[in-house]
Amino acid sequence: MKFDFLSESDQAYFIHKASTLVEALPFIREHSGDTIVIKYGGHAMGDPKLAKSFARDIGLMKEVGIYPIVVHGGGPQIADRLKTKNITSQFIEGLRVTDIETVKVVEDVLGNEINGEIVRAISDSGGKAIGLSGNKNNLLTATKLKVEVKDSDSNIEKLVDIGFVGQPIDVNINLIREHINLGEIPVIAPLGIDEEGNSYNINADTAAGFIAGKLKASKLLLLTDVAGVLDKDKKLIPSLKIEDAISIMEEDFVVGGMKPKIKTCIDAMKSGVTKSTILDGRIPHSLVLELFTEHGIGTQIYS
Repeated sequence: MKFDFLSESDQAYFIHKASTLVEALPFIREHSGDTIVIKYGGHAMGDPKLAKSFARDIGLMKEVGIYPIVVHGGGPQIADRLKTKNITSQFIEGLRVTDIETVKVVEDVLGNEINGEIVRAISDSGGKAIGLSGNKNNLLTATKLKVEVKDSDSNIEKLVDIGFVGQPIDVNINLIREHINLGEIPVIAPLGIDEEGNSYNINADTAAGFIAGKLKASKLLLLTDVAGVLDKDKKLIPSLKIEDAISIMEEDFVVGGMKPKIKTCIDAMKSGVTKSTILDGRIPHSLVLELFTEHGIGTQIYS
């Protein structure tokens, strides 16, 4: 039977769309009721088209019965703001040394500017998002992070104070669940606060993994700017048992920021997260491809 009001190419297009929906149905059922924490950052956040597809993906996840929680980064935006204020940044072990002036900029960029943009994008796509800042309402309690650095002359490791950079130690999961129960999608800025009321900049991957672990989330998704974990031949490793993920961090071909991402996934899973995936946020609708297709994308770590 043909639809006379459609061209053959249009018919083929709509039949393909219908087939895609039918194929996605088992995965929609599988994930319905799941709590999934998504770390959002990198190129995916800076590209307007990718930002729009991400917002639509989050709205779709909520509509099919998933409870998404977004934790976002903002390194490039922070760097741009510091540059306009003529504040020079120094990095130690990949972490920005954050003095009192810098942390105020970080609070404004993460907690106000970026957080608000993501909330509006999700809301414009039909979702009901709520912006939360980790350093407010005791959402994310933190302690000062001190970094171990090896002295080049003595070869002795020493602890270095890098300012208002924090390590999460507790999360107000009741507050997050209250918003979820209201049908809202929490969008969290990775800021923390200590007992003295000091605010801290927290790595977004670390914050997302910590929150996922405390919530015992079904899944942690880390969006990044590479395909996933690559082997020595630069080919994607589709999946890793948690034991293999621990071992692969010692390999020379796992470089740059991938090691801490793998560690974040492992730590989250040791805290109760079922599965973690490191995936390419540069691909449009990467979340839908990961969750609702047979093979998914990126590297999944499972126990």
